[in-house]
Amino acid sequence: MAYSNHPIVDTVKNTRLRPEMAATTPEHVCNVAQSPDQAEIRSLPPIFPMPALVIAAGAFAVVLPFFFLGNASGHDFEFHVLSWMEAVNQWKQGVIYPRWAEFAHYAYGEARFLFYPPASWTLGAVLGALLPWKMASGAYVFCALSASGSTMFLLARRFLSRNHAVFAAALYAANPYYIVIIYWRSALAELLAGCLLPLLLLVIVRDRTNAQQMVVPLSLVVAASWLTNAPSAVMVNYSLALLILIVAITRRQPKLLFHGGLAVLLGAALAGFYLIPAIVEEKWVNIAEVLAPGLRPQDNFFFTLISDVEHNQFNLVVSLMGASEAVLFIVAAVVSRQWGKDRRAAWRTLTGWGAAATLLMTPITIMFWQHLPKLRFVQLPWRWLLCLNVAFVMLVSVAFRRWIARAMIYFAMLAVLWIVWHKVQEPWWDNAADIQELHDFIEDGAGYEGVDEYVPTGVDASDVNQRAPLVATVSGRAVKVAIQRWLAETKVFTTESVHPEELRLRLFNYPAWRAFVNGKAVVTFSQPHTGELLIPVHAGRNEIRVDFAQTWDRMAGGLCSSVGIILLLLWKFRFERQQNGGVVS
Repeated sequence: MAYSNHPIVDTVKNTRLRPEMAATTPEHVCNVAQSPDQAEIRSLPPIFPMPALVIAAGAFAVVLPFFFLGNASGHDFEFHVLSWMEAVNQWKQGVIYPRWAEFAHYAYGEARFLFYPPASWTLGAVLGALLPWKMASGAYVFCALSASGSTMFLLARRFLSRNHAVFAAALYAANPYYIVIIYWRSALAELLAGCLLPLLLLVIVRDRTNAQQMVVPLSLVVAASWLTNAPSAVMVNYSLALLILIVAITRRQPKLLFHGGLAVLLGAALAGFYLIPAIVEEKWVNIAEVLAPGLRPQDNFFFTLISDVEHNQFNLVVSLMGASEAVLFIVAAVVSRQWGKDRRAAWRTLTGWGAAATLLMTPITIMFWQHLPKLRFVQLPWRWLLCLNVAFVMLVSVAFRRWIARAMIYFAMLAVLWIVWHKVQEPWWDNAADIQELHDFIEDGAGYEGVDEYVPTGVDASDVNQRAPLVATVSGRAVKVAIQRWLAETKVFTTESVHPEELRLRLFNYPAWRAFVNGKAVVTFSQPHTGELLIPVHAGRNEIRVDFAQTWDRMAGGLCSSVGIILLLLWKFRFERQQNGGVVS
């Protein structure tokens, strides 16, 4: 396999080492006399033990306040922790892949797990099953930060010496935007998605003699992004398009555009078991609530003010932090342009990606937010800090090689966070008793407040009766009810009544529910405005069963993922066969 275009080999071939450079030259320069294969292997040393220990230490430092102040309880904290608890509860019921959040909206339920990607709540649920719930969120944050640091190390090691790559990894694992995510937002799925962005760039910028090599790893990154966090997945897809375009132009390889597009489609197919039901059933819920006032892009550009005081306070927090990072990114890009002489393609890719992310956080890009497909569902423009972080960390690591300069930069950004922490808006905290109260919502069956975007279309969840029985009649007449089973996806009970009745269940009438009375399927209805499931029954004794059915779109999604796996394996085997046969395009 030829490596004539490998960036490390090209640099070695075209660089004469002056004596004063010897002490600071990356280790890969020492591989001149070795074969290209050996040089590439030696340029990517194992992450264990020292890099992993440094990354873990940085991640632990970020979560250290949890030991003294409790769990950071940001905007989305309860949503995530309750989702984890729901998932564990359903695993105990035998439901491997939950779809319906049984206890949301005070036990009326919502289709949360159909629309929220599974990676984050699965990881959180596993940690909650293994650890006390008061420790689960801290353990989750530690895992997510460690994963981010590890993937950044792999990226940075392509271009930097080992020690500088370790610095980049530690900075990325403990970057200021992550601290905002953890302590103010508790956007734990977005935090986990951060580990995918260095991999995205690594796959794209890595020189190869055959562009087909990128299809499999790139499709896996795309699939993982869809299964982790939907807004982040939108950013990953747009970032992929931009990065592929830059690299294709730089290398004069237009076929990269085809292979990048193929990876996007294959990645979406792999995630089809989640994506297809979410797309098809979107019309069944109030999904437009995700773009309610205060959550729209135009309300969340840097330093935007609206009529909501709390919104403005947090927007100032993230704006001050994000603006300072953007300024440092620009400075680092200018200073590191000399590095670009030997790594011009990498420098252009990093600066192009970082510049695009920076601009998208300002109002001048409002037209893109309004017209580019699905971009508005990112909701919060400053989410693009997740992408800016990669370019920021890489260029800072290149531009500022002295450790004192790096320390000054990091502590300057921590100072900005300290100011907003104490002068603008303090984080919130939950202690062990607060976490136990959340768990009691599940264990006692009383339920908790859900989110509006996942309830059935036209339903106002705020009007439900929180004290309603599981089964009642619309007429208000008494009916004898015996509950045999009342689980997340199955309700079985009997009723005895003198008159024909319309039963009203403590359950939202989502289209996936199927009702059977005395073994026969019946047509169900919805209570106007509140959306409770209504089932007509005859006088006398009736046996009722209600199941959350397997809809056609979920079956299609599973089939799509299966086909995607087959295509991925066929592509991989085809490429390997070409390699073994000496065929290189």
